[in-house]
Amino acid sequence: MIDFHSHLDLYPNGLALAREVNERNKFTLVVTTSPRAYHATSRVFTGLRNIKVALGLHPEVADSKVGELDALVGGVAGARFIGEVGLDGSSRFRKNLAVQERIFQAVLDECSTQGGRILSIHSRGAAGRVLELLATSKSAGTPVLHWFSGNGAELHTACRMGCWFSVGPSMLAGAKGRHLVSKMPRDRVLPETDGPFTMTDGVALKPWDAWRVCNVFAELWSQPLDIVEEQLKHNLRRLLGAR
Repeated sequence: MIDFHSHLDLYPNGLALAREVNERNKFTLVVTTSPRAYHATSRVFTGLRNIKVALGLHPEVADSKVGELDALVGGVAGARFIGEVGLDGSSRFRKNLAVQERIFQAVLDECSTQGGRILSIHSRGAAGRVLELLATSKSAGTPVLHWFSGNGAELHTACRMGCWFSVGPSMLAGAKGRHLVSKMPRDRVLPETDGPFTMTDGVALKPWDAWRVCNVFAELWSQPLDIVEEQLKHNLRRLLGAR
């Protein structure tokens, strides 16, 4: 099983859960909200081979964490994965878009300097601008758009640019999410949970719950479940081999 976007460090019982996740999942990407969180999480999860930690600075906390920008940029050289980074243009956070963009552009520039990275990218309410910045930072690496919620034209642009997508059960709960997924390239999609911020019946999704997307993908793609599962495994192998 695969979870390409999890906040595993933010679960109440994160370390105990991580040990179970390491056994159950073949690959889990833990995205972090700040460089300090990245370094702390990396230390705590040391030795868990199937869990990888990404260096991030979440756009929702950009205003309060901008002081860690130098640490973010300085850490890119030693990080294979970058995330969670990006922009949030929703009503609650759009007032901070200028600082968000400064941070995002800085990390894209450094990723380009370092030869490219795999990036897990937040784009809620700002998909168009995220794509514009990615288009001018083509050497930054491989962008994986987490829980993409843009419009059809933005999705078309993202697909044309070669973006990847991570999709979770919560995204597939609504008609818009299902429609978007039906238009995504099947060879550039990966499962995610975004846990513990996503829930079913009041219970936070665990990283192994990302695999629930397979049943919906099978329906959307008109493919047998085993073919879908193998496609997602193949996608991960190809992405990880790219960098």
